[in-house]
Amino acid sequence: MKEKKNNIKVIISGGGTGGHIYPAIAIADALKEIDSTIEILFVGAEGKMEMEKVPKAGYKIIGLWISGLQRKQLWRNWNFPFKLASSWLKARKIVKDFQPNAIVGVGGYASAAMLHAGTSKGIPTLIQEQNGYAGLTNKLFAAKVNKVCVAYKDMGNYFPEDKIIFTGNPVRKDILELENIKSEAYQHFGLDSEKKTLLVLGGSLGALTLNESLKAGVEKLLAEGYQVIWQTGKFYYENLVKELSEAKGFENLKLEIISTSEASVNLIKENQANPNNQGSKLLPFIARMDFAYACADVVISRAGALSISELCLAGKPSIFVPSPNVAEDHQTKNAKALEKENAGILVKDSEARAILINEVLKLLKDETKQNELAQNIKKLAKPNASKQIAEEVLEMC
Repeated sequence: MKEKKNNIKVIISGGGTGGHIYPAIAIADALKEIDSTIEILFVGAEGKMEMEKVPKAGYKIIGLWISGLQRKQLWRNWNFPFKLASSWLKARKIVKDFQPNAIVGVGGYASAAMLHAGTSKGIPTLIQEQNGYAGLTNKLFAAKVNKVCVAYKDMGNYFPEDKIIFTGNPVRKDILELENIKSEAYQHFGLDSEKKTLLVLGGSLGALTLNESLKAGVEKLLAEGYQVIWQTGKFYYENLVKELSEAKGFENLKLEIISTSEASVNLIKENQANPNNQGSKLLPFIARMDFAYACADVVISRAGALSISELCLAGKPSIFVPSPNVAEDHQTKNAKALEKENAGILVKDSEARAILINEVLKLLKDETKQNELAQNIKKLAKPNASKQIAEEVLEMC
């Protein structure tokens, strides 16, 4: 690394989803670990989740008036040119006022405006691509930026080979030492450490296919002696509580009938941490993901880049059900990359309702296959991704 400079300023831009936001925060944290005097400014899109998550992580953020093109309801794009002009003008002003030494784009609407402002002014720029398929913004600026940090190999179809740096995805650090917290994790969720545990991750918003697939077969899982930590997502939680509380054979499933409003967040956290609340868990969200991973013997998950990167670090045998509702079907590409390495099982979204429970039961009963998948997915982990990306940023400053 170059000789340390003083008063370094870095802009990190992008967001829209957790898959963009959490890697961005991890990069910021790594920069601060290297040099606590670095000044970091986030730039996101007004009204998107980064405007809440970034300040909670301790960083300042400025919002741009920008959103993506509506491909299904074209009439809603009438104000897009105005949003584009507004965001690009504001981005130029942010650059002028903040005077960054480098700009990092993590994908999403806002990063396009900031990368344009940065490259047009000759400011060193870096983009971080989380998926095995490059996002639109990152593809547009691939030729203009200085460096491209990627999470998957063979990304030369999207980016210039001489700019690509294979770093992996930045993820949370608390999932690196899961064996040390297993006992505490079982107690946290009120689970039996002698039973095998299935962890179902539909994301904070939920996944309809996963929820319907589990709803159809979770009684069978419980009847065979397995226990479940089931993250339903906030949009599906209350309906699932009503439907499952009337189902036959749910004596062992303690349903937590809690409102998912903001005011109930602390209550949900307390409920999850109550060791007297025994049995499988149906939850709108999981407050302690490190504990959830520690308990899990098998995981069902969508195939978003962030989820995959965490499961690689956790080393968990996983069944991936890629969401079909994403750009260029990139989650399927992510899952196929794992399947190719015998590091995960792929179940198509269109087939999940019919076969997912049977695939889960087959894997839960096959410890040899579990160990094989766990070892292979662990090989793909990049635990130092955040630090490596941060160092690449500082090399440009």
